[in-house]
Amino acid sequence: MQNGVYMLSRNFSLQSVGNIDWIRECYNFDAIAFSIDELIVFNVEREKKDVKEFSRNLIELSKRCFMPIAAGGGIRSIEDAYMILDAGADKLVINTPVITNPELVISFIKTFGSQCIVASIDYKKHDRHTETFIHDGSHSTGLTVEEHVKKAERLNCGEIYLTSMDNDGTGEGLDLDIIKKISEVSMVPLIASGGIGKFNHFTDGILQGKADAVSTANLFNFIEDGLTDARSTMQKCSIDMASWDIDFFKSFK
Repeated sequence: MQNGVYMLSRNFSLQSVGNIDWIRECYNFDAIAFSIDELIVFNVEREKKDVKEFSRNLIELSKRCFMPIAAGGGIRSIEDAYMILDAGADKLVINTPVITNPELVISFIKTFGSQCIVASIDYKKHDRHTETFIHDGSHSTGLTVEEHVKKAERLNCGEIYLTSMDNDGTGEGLDLDIIKKISEVSMVPLIASGGIGKFNHFTDGILQGKADAVSTANLFNFIEDGLTDARSTMQKCSIDMASWDIDFFKSFK
């Protein structure tokens, strides 16, 4: 989200898709709630991030959203964290402070618990090496993905949200080699992001990459029955996922 407008990203370059009215028109949250386990929302403003404005938009989104929300971007104080949680988020997604202000991350964890803190890690590949970035992918940390993950784990972050900047928005599939490598060394749940464009990419991330969860922002997955079909595909591949009798819940309306 940028200044109230929802964006799609390709290699971290942004394209607007619509505001909250567009979201309400195109997203059937009642159906989506049975298809995904969590909604992740980022403040992707490239200049100074306005946490208050982001929180106001998050409130409007959460009014119709009855699934867990993880939100982040520009969280630089305990006050920012409370604002986003009060706006309807269940978890905080932290990127830059893991590197620039680890003491702040520790204070978040002491205040809200590890389960509330998701460390977002963005990376690129250079031949066989990896390099992670902060500040919306504009500044290198000088760390490899493995080093960055270990740093987040030492701070007791509860989850890792791992995004390939090279694959982001391409629809060409996840970076399975790195995902599997990190899943084998990470001590906390790993969410894989960047590149999903087909249903089999979801299953590949779990079965081949050994990730605990996969994330997508590709429009085709959200419009109409895309997410429902994606979940069904994963269940047919014997991936252990919760299932619900949608008609049963509709009977209570």
